[in-house]
Amino acid sequence: MSGSSGTITAPSPASASRSGGPALELRALHKRFGKTDIIRGVDLSVATGERVAIIGPNGAGKSTLFNLISGRFEPSSGDVLLHGQRINGKKPYEINRLGLSRSFQITNIFPKLSVFENLRCGVLWSLGYGYTFLKFLVDLDDANARAQQLMAMIGLAHKRDVLAINLTYAEQRALEVGITIGGGASVILLDEPTAGMSRSETARFIELIKQVTEGKTLLTVEHDMGVVFGLADKIAVLVYGELIAFDTPDAVRGDARVQEAYLGTAVAESPALAVAKRPSQEA
Repeated sequence: MSGSSGTITAPSPASASRSGGPALELRALHKRFGKTDIIRGVDLSVATGERVAIIGPNGAGKSTLFNLISGRFEPSSGDVLLHGQRINGKKPYEINRLGLSRSFQITNIFPKLSVFENLRCGVLWSLGYGYTFLKFLVDLDDANARAQQLMAMIGLAHKRDVLAINLTYAEQRALEVGITIGGGASVILLDEPTAGMSRSETARFIELIKQVTEGKTLLTVEHDMGVVFGLADKIAVLVYGELIAFDTPDAVRGDARVQEAYLGTAVAESPALAVAKRPSQEA
């Protein structure tokens, strides 16, 4: 992509798969504010279709890492690669068009638009319309069909014409996930997607995330260990800006460094985590 031309071509999932490379890669990533190092030399490689949870204590740098990946911050040094393409310095919307989409800790929807209208906004760019209104939206059959499909996927078809502001909190979070995946991105970043939910809502939401991100690459920042162990193929543990572990849930749970730095031996050995690995049986 040429920054001056404004032309951005998103790689197809097929071409990314044929390349054999990771969907997302961080290389010696650093971020400092003034003299303070927040991210300190993070190396991470996420395979296509892999679900990765990023955990760590408060102040570990998790949100900063997401901001670096999604283009809200530019690295002080190091690289972020999306399907092998360096995306450092690109704007968030440019990165989005290259195939990466992100949700936020605070629900980010259009409160005065209906469920259907919110989802349709999410798909316009992916279908090449941008935010042009040269055609009446009602005549955009492909965008309308895709919005209808997303609405069914997130379980909100029965609330098609309800304003987003009138949805429950869990429904608003589901709507945001629908908007996030609506653009057709192959790499999805979810920032604390289940924050503020009840246990039953969380269990259902984990299953929803699994369904709607099937075949996609997922990174999520999450504090709820039940969500982490129930959703992730691998867990990345960030402590004071450094990645101290990146492995399967069982391996991370048994890692002495992780227990000392974050989980705590008692938590790591808790039977609750074994149960948390099977959220679908609790739903």
